[in-house]
Amino acid sequence: MFDLAVIGGGVNGAGIARDAAGRGLRVLLVEQGDLAGATSSASTKLIHGGLRYLEFYEFRLVREALAEREVLLRAAPHIVWPLRFVLPHHRGLRPWWMIRLGLFLYDHLGGGSILPHTRSVDLRNDPVGAPLRAEYTRGFEYSDCWVDDARLVVLLARDAANHGAEIRTRTRCTHARVVDGVWHVALSDGSECVARALVNAAGPWVSQVLSEVLGHNAPTRVRLVKGSHIVVRRLFDHDTCYIFQNRDGRICFAIPYERDFTLVGTTDEDYAGDPSQVAASAAEEDYLRAAVGAYLRRPIAAADIVWRYAGVRPLRDDGASKAQEATRDYVLELEGTPPLLSVFGGKITTHRRLAEAAMAKLARYFPGIGRAWTATAALPGGDFSWDGAGEVAAALQRRYGFLTDAAAHRLVRAYGTLAGEMLGDARAIGDLGRCFGADLTEREVGWLRAREWACTAEDILWRRSKLGLRFSPDEVSALARWLG
Repeated sequence: MFDLAVIGGGVNGAGIARDAAGRGLRVLLVEQGDLAGATSSASTKLIHGGLRYLEFYEFRLVREALAEREVLLRAAPHIVWPLRFVLPHHRGLRPWWMIRLGLFLYDHLGGGSILPHTRSVDLRNDPVGAPLRAEYTRGFEYSDCWVDDARLVVLLARDAANHGAEIRTRTRCTHARVVDGVWHVALSDGSECVARALVNAAGPWVSQVLSEVLGHNAPTRVRLVKGSHIVVRRLFDHDTCYIFQNRDGRICFAIPYERDFTLVGTTDEDYAGDPSQVAASAAEEDYLRAAVGAYLRRPIAAADIVWRYAGVRPLRDDGASKAQEATRDYVLELEGTPPLLSVFGGKITTHRRLAEAAMAKLARYFPGIGRAWTATAALPGGDFSWDGAGEVAAALQRRYGFLTDAAAHRLVRAYGTLAGEMLGDARAIGDLGRCFGADLTEREVGWLRAREWACTAEDILWRRSKLGLRFSPDEVSALARWLG
């Protein structure tokens, strides 16, 4: 018997499983596809307070998110790192003094910060102004953080497993009912498990699980909001990001991505289809190209797009008239005995706090449960200083002299201090086995299958890494054949 069964292997489900397992509970997590296979790998890849949420007076959410930036930066410095963002000012924005006041709040609302504060920028003379059109002469530069979103979910699941949780991917919950005071959960592999509590963290499928799997009517309306992104060849030569305000009131980011590319996003529009079929539309791609083109000297052509992706955010329906105004805050609904906890909304930045709140609601059902513990705990591979990735990469290269600078950097950004454990006793590049493309070797693929639940080429090339940007179609096919 399990204490807790969690449906959904996105960031919220994996975060809850990790927290619960670390408190001593027996945990099962089931995911119908791959970990982070939907919304949690389709974000803008930011750990941020949500500057625009101040406009909607969501001060609690912003404060919580700003505080979490540094918790996650210290817990996972291999997959989370600081970024600087430039906000060009123009007549269409709020007055200069008002934006400066908002950024002052943003700098201080989350408490003490190790990140640099806001500065004013003369875009005519600063290098960050070079890619911008001449009419943008001044702006602001502030701090937020980057995250490899899919790897975050995998590391949460890995840490949960390290604490005793059982993780089953490619396993769907088909039916769950209460029998003799406990949950009996039927799974798509034909097995059945018994659990004292059930968590529905199915993301865009949360209402579907309630109605079709559990036989309930969804107590909270979910608003599905689609966000699409495009990736293009690198648009500028520096590592600073841009945040652009569009004429329709939405914002758009342009972020340096995987060394040679720029990530542009996101859109916000209501979505009514099957979440598993979501895709970026041509209209959304045109919208993003135009949004960036209004600011940059060099416009983006359709042919410049090398990848596009889309995800559906399951937001609590708070009645907002526009999709971009719908709250990103989370709602946890607890009902029944034995308990059923359903998760609505949320964002990657606050997943850890959401998990703590979930466990606070469930704690009374588990006398003697351990205390909250994740605020100061490193994720696997993250046991080094928040600004020490360069030193870890240099040490890895000294140990494995056959690694190039780029390969050592990539491995540390993926595995942190576990990169050496993955490389093992290799003394030459040939010891790592076949190279499938880029610098992805048979040794690394074996590690991802054995330790990170990767099964397919897509799992490896687009979620465990972003090497899909560098693989040819023939190399993708060869990896797929090797995986069987």
